[in-house]
Amino acid sequence: MFHVSEESNIDVFHPRIPERGDLDKNKPLVWAVDENCLANFLTPRNCPRVCFQISPKTTIEDRKAYLKLSNHVVAVEKAWLQRINETTLYLYEFGSEGFKLQDESAGYYVSEIIQTPSRKIVIEDIVHVLSKYNVELRKLERLWELHDNIINSSFRWSMCRMRFAQPREV
Repeated sequence: MFHVSEESNIDVFHPRIPERGDLDKNKPLVWAVDENCLANFLTPRNCPRVCFQISPKTTIEDRKAYLKLSNHVVAVEKAWLQRINETTLYLYEFGSEGFKLQDESAGYYVSEIIQTPSRKIVIEDIVHVLSKYNVELRKLERLWELHDNIINSSFRWSMCRMRFAQPREV
């Protein structure tokens, strides 16, 4: 289990009230992600992104339509590339104790108890690390068309921080 942050000095993770409107505001949580979906979070925190990867349910048609270089894509707006290249990330690793699956498609796990990371990994070259995970970093002017298509696809997907995305074209 992993938590990705731009903060370098987190010794203990205390449960926090979730920002998402679809979650119980009375249950503070510590968030983590599994290794299969870790690449979806290897961007600056507020970077909007459309992430998708093959699953056992992925159709041949979807593979042909959306996959070019890899079976896992993290699509970002071109306007974020400089920030991606300049950001250092800190990858905090946890054991699985106390975590439960919250969203299988996105790889989210949550814990209602304080969590202490077992180690911290510094990531200074995000693009290089994504390539080591065999992830295609796709650069687009806008994300909304891909967002709408992937939501209706057979891929395993996660859409992150879309409230920060460039507006839809009119």
